[in-house]
Amino acid sequence: MAGPARPSDHFDGRRFFNPEGVPPRGFLDVLRWKQTSRAQPSPDFVSDNATPEISVPPSPGETRITLINHSTLLIETAGRTILTDPVWSFRVSPFSRFGPRRHRAPGIALADLPKIDLVLISHNHYDHLDAGTLRLIAARHSPRIIAPLGLRPLVQKLGFSKIQELDWWDEADSIFCVPAVHFSARSLFDRNQTLWCGYAFQTAAGLVYFAADTAFGGHFQQVRQRFGPPRVALLPIGAYEPRWFMSAVHMSPSEALEAHRVLEARESIGIHQGTFQLADESIDQPRLELDRYQQGETFRVPRNGETIRLS
Repeated sequence: MAGPARPSDHFDGRRFFNPEGVPPRGFLDVLRWKQTSRAQPSPDFVSDNATPEISVPPSPGETRITLINHSTLLIETAGRTILTDPVWSFRVSPFSRFGPRRHRAPGIALADLPKIDLVLISHNHYDHLDAGTLRLIAARHSPRIIAPLGLRPLVQKLGFSKIQELDWWDEADSIFCVPAVHFSARSLFDRNQTLWCGYAFQTAAGLVYFAADTAFGGHFQQVRQRFGPPRVALLPIGAYEPRWFMSAVHMSPSEALEAHRVLEARESIGIHQGTFQLADESIDQPRLELDRYQQGETFRVPRNGETIRLS
């Protein structure tokens, strides 16, 4: 593992950890979860994608954000195209025949993407770091890629040559790596050997904060203090049930709404929902629950393929 040169408040010399909150649950807790709860049913496949607005570049001063699926967003701003945690595979799993599968198609076909300048990776879970997708993007677009500490060897194997690893609060090309409350693993034997993060960066329309995958925590106030209120916060709202298991690593919709308020975001967009059923709630339950909790806030949950224009 290529980690920091010395221990820090989130690295003990061998593994990364969350400075706040309770540690993520372990393998025995996974068995308990699967033995004691039953997932809500989700429709086999839903064909309700929107038509993305990507045929022409955004106008000066405008930023366009298109939800492709899950935590994959196309962000177009000031002559730069950014792709977050790109996933186009049918399953988000180390196995081709087992594991969470998609219930909605991507909102943009991989072949229809505009030229991608930059890829942001938040951590190494299969629903955020999809090896098959990244190989294709590296071959077709040759973009720069920014990833948290420890992921350089993996993304190099996937065909990327312009790689920057960042620690929390590091910056590259005006992209800031920011804390998250989560964990990392791609097998039973590499838990927390690489870092996890979110990102904050300025666009033509203002600050975009991509929270990626995180539990609720004090890092939202830290982001607000360092960068000011985001023009838009991209906040995860799914994979939250049962709470005794998921609360250490994933926000519920009510917690995401509280994060929106702490950040004082002008508006927020719900991500990490609607495509893969990763927990006990159904794929559309996060959106329905968020709608129940809102009290006049601007917190949208777009459809796959829906484009939101910011100015």
